Amino acid sequence: MNGTAIAGTPIAVDCWSVRRAPGARLFFLSHLHADHTAGLSSTWSRPIYCSPLTARLLRRRLQVPPCWIRPLEVGQSHVVGEEVTVTLLDANHCPGSVMFLFEGAFGTILYTGDFRYARSMQDEPALQGRHIDRLYLDNTHCHPQRPLPSRQHATRQAAHLIRSHPRHHVVIGLYSLGKEALLVDLAVEFGTWVVVSPWRLEQMRLLELPDVFTTEEGAGWIRAVDVAEIRSDTLVSWNKLHPTIAIVPTGRPVKVTHPNIHTIPYSDHSSFSELCEFVEWLKPCSVIPIVKGSTCQAYFQKYLSSAPQVLPDFDVPKPVHEPVQQQSKRKGQEPMCRLKRAAQQSAPRGVVYESPEKYEESTGVEALQQNCYKSVLSRGGCACDAGKETGKEKLSREQPGGAGAASAVSQASASEEHFLTGLAQQYLLTPLNVLKQNSLQKFDKLVEDFLRRGEAS
Repeated sequence: MNGTAIAGTPIAVDCWSVRRAPGARLFFLSHLHADHTAGLSSTWSRPIYCSPLTARLLRRRLQVPPCWIRPLEVGQSHVVGEEVTVTLLDANHCPGSVMFLFEGAFGTILYTGDFRYARSMQDEPALQGRHIDRLYLDNTHCHPQRPLPSRQHATRQAAHLIRSHPRHHVVIGLYSLGKEALLVDLAVEFGTWVVVSPWRLEQMRLLELPDVFTTEEGAGWIRAVDVAEIRSDTLVSWNKLHPTIAIVPTGRPVKVTHPNIHTIPYSDHSSFSELCEFVEWLKPCSVIPIVKGSTCQAYFQKYLSSAPQVLPDFDVPKPVHEPVQQQSKRKGQEPMCRLKRAAQQSAPRGVVYESPEKYEESTGVEALQQNCYKSVLSRGGCACDAGKETGKEKLSREQPGGAGAASAVSQASASEEHFLTGLAQQYLLTPLNVLKQNSLQKFDKLVEDFLRRGEAS
């Protein structure tokens, strides 16, 4: 699983576990490969920033509710969270894949995600003369003994292999996303349709690729299948029907189990020499590998900048448990202060994601989801699940003083429970449109009346 919660920032990229990123508030998706979406599903309930093409795939493939998807135009700078500026750059990896250039008080960070370096990247205006403090680098092929040709050269190798088997059908094994350009190039080269499954054809149209794909069996003699189908037993069965060769385009070592299975070094990741050229041109202050368990910093040490680096700010606020001493001191305060503080905490605060551990101790995972749901609504987010609820139930969940807030307040200490329960019933559960009509004086009167009734009882 490739994903990172960037130290000293509120940013998480391709990281969908709030436990691994307790301080993250801004979540980014570089592309839709499975190893970068582990943990992301239709139940996700926080904004996701990604490219427009990835946004379309995200809705179709993982059924993430549209209200949580925030597509950002590639090549433009965007301010998110009122503290981070991000620019999306084409990663030259698979359809929709991007690199992220982050700028803020933490310095300047370039997160490549999976990418294939091309010299045209040096023409990107956002990278021209840019000082990079931290470079998070795709180090998939970061090894001197693992050379890779360009994708154009690998495509020519595939074409030569096909020409050397003129009477054979060709089956090409792919993952669910990526290497579509290879199929298009071969279809144009040999003037044939590429036969694909119905779901893959739907995706090709979603990606707006050239019209060289069909689901009609026998319409073409090149076929694209899932790479898992390229096995010895399937080759045996295919060859019983018609002489067939299989091609697996990959830069990784592959164990061949049949003489008619061929690999070509076609990769959507940068080769070692390309990584060196990229780092030498960019001259970052530090290089951090994205693929865990594999170090590569030593290879790039001579290319790093000697300019001062903005170090991570490890003082990014994180939710902490209140010390017992502060709790005791707080209990000695006047009831009016406690009530006003509880009411202030229920007011809209924008997108604020609390620690998941805090919510699991107090109200459970469901309350955490409700809190995030209400927080985005306070900034104008759409109610993805609003259609499932009606009437008072819907209002109580959507408004800042709704059932989620009342549930959180109910976890207060026993000495405060008789104050907060009554207040929640009279104020915290009041719909937002009613609260907006109340002046501050009216609120103070509401509190005074509540206290007066409490003293009388």
